[in-house]
Amino acid sequence: MTADIAVLAEGLVKDFGEVKALDGIDLTVRRGQVVGLLGPNGAGKTTTVRILATLLQPTAGRATVAGFDVVKQPDEVRRAIGLTGQYAAVDEYLTGRENLRMFGDLYHLSPKYVKERSAELLEWFDLTEAADRPAKTYSGGMRRRLDLASSLVAQPSILFLDEPTTGLDPRSRLGLWGVIENLVQQGTTVLLTTQYLEEADQLAEDIVVIDHGRVIAHGSSEQLKDQIGGDRVEITVVDPAAVGRAVEALGTVSMGEVLVEDLRVSAPVSGGSTVLVDAIRALDSRAVAVSDLQLRRPTLDDVFMTLTGHAAEDEAPAPQAKGRRRRSRGGEDA
Repeated sequence: MTADIAVLAEGLVKDFGEVKALDGIDLTVRRGQVVGLLGPNGAGKTTTVRILATLLQPTAGRATVAGFDVVKQPDEVRRAIGLTGQYAAVDEYLTGRENLRMFGDLYHLSPKYVKERSAELLEWFDLTEAADRPAKTYSGGMRRRLDLASSLVAQPSILFLDEPTTGLDPRSRLGLWGVIENLVQQGTTVLLTTQYLEEADQLAEDIVVIDHGRVIAHGSSEQLKDQIGGDRVEITVVDPAAVGRAVEALGTVSMGEVLVEDLRVSAPVSGGSTVLVDAIRALDSRAVAVSDLQLRRPTLDDVFMTLTGHAAEDEAPAPQAKGRRRRSRGGEDA
């Protein structure tokens, strides 16, 4: 393993009885990099993190973190990492300052260091005024910040963030994004799992998309978007009965799968704004009335839909569910 690789997983498999949670995951995170592990609930994101954090052992495959084998050298791995899970792991009856002191004791750090580090983290996470209040009086966003601060007491070089903004309101989520960006600027390596597409787009330099325990795509946000054809024509039809004709019309200009969500139909295209003229003609020839038509860059949502046929927040593909997106070609539901 080269010195610039912080996390390396090769062929990770994890079985829970007859359930295969991971089916051969490969993953590389370079030092100082933010890698987003993106996928729906049940895709295997948390299982991957728990193996890398030595909380689970893989059924097959191998992984190293900071150069240490997660199975053979778990103590060394734990000394190198910080971990924040999906739910804030703080003691509600301790104050914010006492929670940080507790984590310092777990790492056997000197009281003097913990006191200084706690004050630094409380200020950094905007918790100084609440430092001596019980954590049960904190808002959800404050608890998440305290949880993240706790994982940084020992100044880990590698940080695992397992869906750190789950359950937060948009304002708290944006605040936590800022904290994560500051950590990265200071040189921390981050592996971030998320089902929020905008979160991966905002924070991750490299994105690994997984579904059903397998890697289905890998690249930067822009590279993944380019994979599905660059720009997209998106329309909203007036009459639900015209959706099939709209799919057929956009199919004449599309470079790939045509997606449908209720009255919205979108298709990957090339050729820039000139393709709009062809799309309008195709729609007009099939008597499709539209209330909105636009040309836009694809989002990670489009990427995930194209790759899996379901949205990132869905538990599993559900192509026939009312109001749920589905892939279509030639007017037929996929």
